[in-house]
Amino acid sequence: MTPITSFADLSAHLLGHPSRRKRVAVAYPHDDHTREAVEAALQEGFADFILVGRTDELRQLPFVTANPGRVTLEQSDTPEDAARRAVALVRGGSADVLMKGMMNTDVLLHAVLDKQLGLLPPGGVLSHITASEIPGHGRLLFFADAAVIPFPTLAQRTAMLVEMTATIRSFGIAQPRIALIHCTEQTSPRFPVTLDYAELRRLAAEGEFGAATVDGPMDVRCACEPGAAAVKGIVSPVAGCADGLLMPDIEAANVFYKTVTTFAGAINAGMLMGTTAPVVLPSRGDSPRGKLYSLAMACLKTLSSN
Repeated sequence: MTPITSFADLSAHLLGHPSRRKRVAVAYPHDDHTREAVEAALQEGFADFILVGRTDELRQLPFVTANPGRVTLEQSDTPEDAARRAVALVRGGSADVLMKGMMNTDVLLHAVLDKQLGLLPPGGVLSHITASEIPGHGRLLFFADAAVIPFPTLAQRTAMLVEMTATIRSFGIAQPRIALIHCTEQTSPRFPVTLDYAELRRLAAEGEFGAATVDGPMDVRCACEPGAAAVKGIVSPVAGCADGLLMPDIEAANVFYKTVTTFAGAINAGMLMGTTAPVVLPSRGDSPRGKLYSLAMACLKTLSSN
């Protein structure tokens, strides 16, 4: 598989598998942003949809009437009920991907995390991965976790790396290079997260994350900019060419997310990791294209797991 280095490549790759088009259950799609993403995905041709919400309203939408074979409707009167029904569709195999519509994130997560009827396996770790297309960078950059885990434990970081490396491999990168991000390049008890990083390096060397190269701590510039590490005397197979960044905590990851979007014009796509099926949680602040590519990213992950 040729590596996918842009969101345009992602769309083209998915269109190469029209017979394996994925089915997305959308919980309560009663906002313009969600509907725009669904309509764009229908036009792109990589997904079909089950819209769970007020069917009397949904059946009036032009893209619903124009795609009778690709859009079906399921009645639900409230966001809470729609979340439960959409999760049940995914859990039962009628849909491959779950997407949030017009509801608070905690409403959908309540259904996703239900111990009896949800999508998180027993003992699983729920986290979030972002794929970012940054102008001038030349390829997609993945990072975690900007949305779910405030201050990860070592066990959570380990689970995040397992999911991150698998997701990056689904983009055709056979051996992902993961940088463990911090403000220092030294392992020190003064910064407890760097002690976790030392253990993650050991686990990577033992094959815990499959075909992957994991190194750090290092800063973002050394991880992504060729030559920056050499200036600091850092010798690493990851420095300057990282495919993924494991951030130390949600604060660093979320600031990075907003910074590359605001000042670098990046387009970001993201989904939950750790669930039995991909879950797309678009933010109200995400661009329409970002929502579309989040759907595409989730469909790719499902396609690669078949």
